[in-house]
Amino acid sequence: MTSAKYRSIFSPSTAQQRKENFDNYWEFTQQHGGEFLEQDRDLVVKRAKLEYFQNHPVKLRTPLAHPEAFYRNYVDMQDEPASLDKITLLLTGMYKFARHEWVGIKGAWDVAPSMANCTNLEDKISRIHLAEEFCHVRLFDEMLKTCGLDKVEWVPLSPWKEKMYEQFPKFPGLLIDTPAFVTELMGVTFYFHLYRLFDEVLAGEPEVRDRLKELLDEITIDEIAHVGQRRNFIGDTGIKVAKWLVKPFYTMFFNDIPEVGQLFDVKKMIQDGEAFDFNTVPDYMIAKSWIPSYCKV
Repeated sequence: MTSAKYRSIFSPSTAQQRKENFDNYWEFTQQHGGEFLEQDRDLVVKRAKLEYFQNHPVKLRTPLAHPEAFYRNYVDMQDEPASLDKITLLLTGMYKFARHEWVGIKGAWDVAPSMANCTNLEDKISRIHLAEEFCHVRLFDEMLKTCGLDKVEWVPLSPWKEKMYEQFPKFPGLLIDTPAFVTELMGVTFYFHLYRLFDEVLAGEPEVRDRLKELLDEITIDEIAHVGQRRNFIGDTGIKVAKWLVKPFYTMFFNDIPEVGQLFDVKKMIQDGEAFDFNTVPDYMIAKSWIPSYCKV
């Protein structure tokens, strides 16, 4: 048994450490995503990876038995969730999670300053971060296409939820930094549980299973870095509040996606969020991602 290499994501940090880590994270982003294409909300390295997947498609050996069940339920659940087969629940639940992400980043993109108007390093980092999130939605869309679902539309949430997502980025950093960090942590937690679910649900479709894992890896590696990046905005008091917020945030968010309760152990996801420390992250992801120095032993 090896000793732990990393401390909890909720470990304390000094203002000087966080400043140094912002500088270090900025250097990481320049190599990780490549040239920033602001008009396209894209990054050159990310675009090339998506094009590779698109140019080397993988398809189900046996097409979905009931694609109409997906299309009937992927925006709003019309059927009883327990009546749907697991692959349909997996795909509709995955779409709903990604849809929340898409709505959130749309609102933030319109509020955040363009790169030319960024006045500090934190703003520049946040702009790149949002572009990476748009890349993630494209990867989720490719996952659905891989499963034969090529008529998916990314539609708005209800008007009040849309308004909530639009207003959230306008609040001062003191109010949004902690919940934004918890949201990133929730994403990483969900992706690790989703990755394992692929093995169960797609056991008879090994090519598609492996392709979905590859696509999800591209997202998860970024999100691991985003967890560290968002952590870097928060001081010692805020990080204590963040740990307290994990349970209510995870519970509230996942209650809004009926599929989650059918597919996942939400209590275990909450426990994983509260205990997150990078030690369970695979080495190949660590090698491609970024971790704050104060979370390293």
